[in-house]
Amino acid sequence: MFFLACTLLSFTYTNAQTIIEGTVYTGKKVPMEGASVYLNNSTIGTTTDVNGNFELNIGPGTFELIVSFIGYKTIVYGIDASTYEKPLSFKLLRATNFLDEAVVRKTKYDSDWRYNLNRFKSAFLGRTTLSSQCKLLNPKALSFEYDRRTGILTAFAKEPLKIENNGLGYLITYDLVHFALERQKVTYLGLTKYQDLKGAKSKQRKWKKKRRKAYNGSLMHFVRALRAENLKSEGFLVHQFKRVANAERPSEKEIKKARAYIASASSRKRPVNFSKKIENPQTPLDSAIAIVQKVKLPKYRDYLYKSNVPDKDLIIKNEKDILLSFENYLSIVYTKEPEEINYRPNDRRGKNQTSSITMFKKTAILDPSGMVIDPLDIFAEGYWSYEQFANLLPLDYQPKKN
Repeated sequence: MFFLACTLLSFTYTNAQTIIEGTVYTGKKVPMEGASVYLNNSTIGTTTDVNGNFELNIGPGTFELIVSFIGYKTIVYGIDASTYEKPLSFKLLRATNFLDEAVVRKTKYDSDWRYNLNRFKSAFLGRTTLSSQCKLLNPKALSFEYDRRTGILTAFAKEPLKIENNGLGYLITYDLVHFALERQKVTYLGLTKYQDLKGAKSKQRKWKKKRRKAYNGSLMHFVRALRAENLKSEGFLVHQFKRVANAERPSEKEIKKARAYIASASSRKRPVNFSKKIENPQTPLDSAIAIVQKVKLPKYRDYLYKSNVPDKDLIIKNEKDILLSFENYLSIVYTKEPEEINYRPNDRRGKNQTSSITMFKKTAILDPSGMVIDPLDIFAEGYWSYEQFANLLPLDYQPKKN
């Protein structure tokens, strides 16, 4: 499955702390108690007191501060802790429309809704071992639309989703901005707040162990290791390859035309035998069937041309940032942990975790937190696309050194 996810965040987390203070009001300058104030995609957050005041201890760097309250428009505020000088003031305004006009109507929680909910959870949470330990606490916040023409499933949420991740020990609040599932491609966009679950010491130890396992080999781990130029010691091998169209597979135009011809033949009650092997088509219908039979062939062929790419060949450094930059595609192998069985259920040989990425732009800024500042600058496939939301960690997560 292909994977694109946006977290709308860039921040640098270090041990040095800066105190950020502020007040949240309603549109009528009335202090708002209980508003949520947090750094996106982190465990750093608080709620306003009876006077609408809040205080956060944060590390120096740039980040996005989220101010939210149900029924009001969420504020996403970019801030640089090094230039912070005075208390902040935020005015929350009433939200007029939570959802697209097409789904404002009352949702029917029928069999279609349940089917779409299962598709959403599989695509969003993933199919990993950790995904089975995630519980969506308010599923009825979701509404769905399915476009039969395009095959795209879109999800809308009338309130932030509450997800209990019992595998990693987090209660997650996810303010869904965008979700679309198109065949094997999923894209989602949102604001994420993490809170540690409470549990006995034995549970805490299990959560710490599973968090480390989720971190190992992840995109966050890769970005941090690449910035430090120690990919090899961290267990990563990087190879470079080209991808070209598979000449043996028919074009999408040919496939579409063949399917239309077969549908037309079927409508005339002509028998269509898809199982027969056709080497020398004798009729137009034979030709159409032969084309459709080749749909399962891969669209592309990959050609490796550079193995064990050095760290320095993948990054560009300037006075301010470290940027990812490469041509064609990268194959990224994590050698210290095998793939989960769920990833290749019919292959139990325990292969190394292997992902691939390509660039949508010439460069992408790598944040010290372990994120690509603009996630849409790259496109991930393979094991990283298998590890969906259930395996993600807050960006302030720091594994203990062995």
